[in-house]
Amino acid sequence: MTEATNVPPGWYPDANAPGGQRWWDGTQWTEHVGQQAQAYQAFAPLKAPEGTKTGTLWIWLIVLLPLLGLVTYFAIDWKAYIDSVLTAQGGSYGYTGMGTLYSQPGYLLTGALGWLSYAATVALAALDSRELKKRGVPQPFHWAFAFLTGIVYVIGRSVVVKRRTGGGLAPLWVYIGVTVALLIAGIAFSVLLFQYMFAAMPTSFS
Repeated sequence: MTEATNVPPGWYPDANAPGGQRWWDGTQWTEHVGQQAQAYQAFAPLKAPEGTKTGTLWIWLIVLLPLLGLVTYFAIDWKAYIDSVLTAQGGSYGYTGMGTLYSQPGYLLTGALGWLSYAATVALAALDSRELKKRGVPQPFHWAFAFLTGIVYVIGRSVVVKRRTGGGLAPLWVYIGVTVALLIAGIAFSVLLFQYMFAAMPTSFS
């Protein structure tokens, strides 16, 4: 081999061993060949092709699925639930209220939507992971983590995609925004329920 100049360190074809590689340290050829080259390649950073798009349809559906929780606010007759609790006799407040709540079609619908949302999150995570591989993202975050809840998958996916492509954090920020919005909506709805309950108490117990 002849020494080269202005060539950065790295693995290059070994002229003395066809099909093999030898390490060039920037100034001269070294004795590192064969297995050393393979080991170096095995630990090389995993990167996706420049400009890889990571915002798949599936990850956006996962991000927006929590909005189905808003159905709870409208599908359940909370007024009937509160009235049944306030008008119950003796010590039957809890039993009467729970009976009114659990027997509502809206409550059953809300429970069914919760399970469907969970199953959909897992299925969408599998589709998202497969799509990322098709786009050239090496070893994306495993979709099975979605079994632990959507937020686990979204966070893990965002971290891995960031390392592979240098970007792809938008779904995480949107997911956080959706979560905050749902929290605010829940607080506001709870305030309205308490206001109704306190307004109804004087007439209920008179």
